[in-house]
Amino acid sequence: MSSNDKAAQTPTSSTQIFKDRIFIPTILAGVVGSGVGLVSKHRKVHGLANISATYATNFAIVVGCYCGAREFVRVSRTGKPDDLLNSAIGGFGSGAILGRLQGGQVAAARYSVMFAVVGTTVDYATLKLKPILRNYYESMARKEMKLPEWSPIKVLDEEALAAKRAKEQQIYDNIHNLNKGKS
Repeated sequence: MSSNDKAAQTPTSSTQIFKDRIFIPTILAGVVGSGVGLVSKHRKVHGLANISATYATNFAIVVGCYCGAREFVRVSRTGKPDDLLNSAIGGFGSGAILGRLQGGQVAAARYSVMFAVVGTTVDYATLKLKPILRNYYESMARKEMKLPEWSPIKVLDEEALAAKRAKEQQIYDNIHNLNKGKS
């Protein structure tokens, strides 16, 4: 069995890790960025489509670089996916690269600290919220959705449903008979 077969059989293959930990957050960041562009104060000057696309692109680039750097550090350190040190080192590295491209050495220092702090904070919050959201989702999935008693919408059993259909048919017949009598 080759190493590619082993990787394909394991549930955490490299393509699955890429999809879950880099691709999906990047796509979500693009969606959030376009939403930010929709409410941006610059939308009147630059146009709604242009500013939304610009924000979506920038958010996706930043998150893609951060997630890629974080996963590169995780693989290099042979660490666990939830290790926050990977987030800090990856944030520091990606912030330094993007800051250097954006505005020189001073910006590289500022961006590296900012990316390390913000990225690690988001990863920490995600780690803490994931079990809470999973429990909430599972509790909602187990519970049947019931309408409150005061709701005007009632779920009918088979007898009540048959009585309702008979009453509707009677009303339909009465209206149909009235229409025949007029013509």
